[in-house]
Amino acid sequence: MSILIQPLTTEKAIRAIEAENKIAFVVARDATKAEISKEIVKKFKVKVLSVNSLIRNNKKIAVITLRPETPAIDVATKLGMI
Repeated sequence: MSILIQPLTTEKAIRAIEAENKIAFVVARDATKAEISKEIVKKFKVKVLSVNSLIRNNKKIAVITLRPETPAIDVATKLGMI
């Protein structure tokens, strides 16, 4: 089972990509922050600064802050979000 289920494409999530260098994903409910970070690094070849997670409406959402040298907009473009 994959850790990353789908990117979050709400208005707020898109604004965070552009303004705060953060990208949000719906992730597996049992995934840890370390596992999420490793998966992002492996899949997109970026450097992760931090991972915050929350459970809302029975879904786990992870907000990944990327280091300044790796723009979140590049990841969003690869995913076809922007």
